[in-house]
Amino acid sequence: DYRFHQHYKANSGIGGMGKDRTGANGDDVALLVPVGTQVFEEDNQTLIADLTHVGQKIKLLSGGNGGFGNAHFKSSTNQAPRSANPGLDGEEKWIWLRLKLIADAGLVGLPNAGKSTFLSAVSAAKPKIADYPFTTLHPNLGVVRIAERDFVIADIPGLIEGAHEGAGIGDRFLGHVERCAVNVHLIDGTNDDIAGDYKTIRAELEAYGNGLAEKPEIVVLNKIDAISEEEREQKLSQLRPLVSGQLLAASSASHKGIDQVLFAVVQMLDKRKTKKQQEEMSEADKKWTP
Repeated sequence: DYRFHQHYKANSGIGGMGKDRTGANGDDVALLVPVGTQVFEEDNQTLIADLTHVGQKIKLLSGGNGGFGNAHFKSSTNQAPRSANPGLDGEEKWIWLRLKLIADAGLVGLPNAGKSTFLSAVSAAKPKIADYPFTTLHPNLGVVRIAERDFVIADIPGLIEGAHEGAGIGDRFLGHVERCAVNVHLIDGTNDDIAGDYKTIRAELEAYGNGLAEKPEIVVLNKIDAISEEEREQKLSQLRPLVSGQLLAASSASHKGIDQVLFAVVQMLDKRKTKKQQEEMSEADKKWTP
C-alpha cells in the first residue's frame, strides 16, 4: 500500500573487478499500479503519465553513472594508473499517484440517491448500504450482464454542492466520472425538490469541467416504489423540461424499470463504440496514400 510505504530505492550496481572486468547494473524497481492511475510531479498538478492500458510502462527515473575504473586511464606511459572517475548519482524525486477508475457507466447523484442499492441490484457487487448520507466513501465497481452483454458500472460516492471545489472530497469522486462513458444520474424520488437535486449535480459536473457535463446521460427517478403513481408522474413532469437526454423511472428495491435503464446504457455504449470506430476509420483514410 503506497500510503504507508512511500520510499523506494533501486539497489546499487556492482563495481568493476580485476582482469578488466566491468561492473554490473543494479536491478530496476517497478511500482505496480492499477489501470487508470495517473502519475503527477511533486506539485500534484503536472501530469507525467496517464496509465490507461494493461501492461503500459513508463520510466520515472534514471539510475546513476558508474564512472570509469583504473583500466580506462591505462596508457602506454602509465600501465598501472591510480586514477578513477566516481560517476554520477541516480535521480530522485517525489511523485503523486491518483487513481481514476475506468468504467463503462458511472452512477452519480446526491447522497442517499440509492446508488449503492442500484449497484447491488444489477450486479454481484456488495457495497455498504445504510440509511444515512455518505455511506459510500470509495467508488465501488460491479459487472452488469444483460442480454448476453457485459459492462462495468461504478458507484460514485454522493456529490454535494461545492463538490468541484472539494466539498465532501467531491473533487476526488468527480475524477472517477471522467473515465465513465455514460452517466446514470439517480434522483431520489422521495425528495420534495427533485428539480433542485438535478440542477445541483448538473452544476457540479459543469463546474468541474473536463467534459463531464457533455457526457451522455440517463436520468433516473429512483425509489418509485416509495411514492404513488400520481406523485411519480408529477415529478417526472417536473424533470422533463430540464433533461435533454433520456428520462426513466425505476426502483432498485422492486426491480421495476431496472432493465429499461440497463438497456438504455447498452444502447449508449453501442453508439459510442460505433462512433469511435467511424472516427478511427476516418483517421486511417486520411493517413492512407496510394
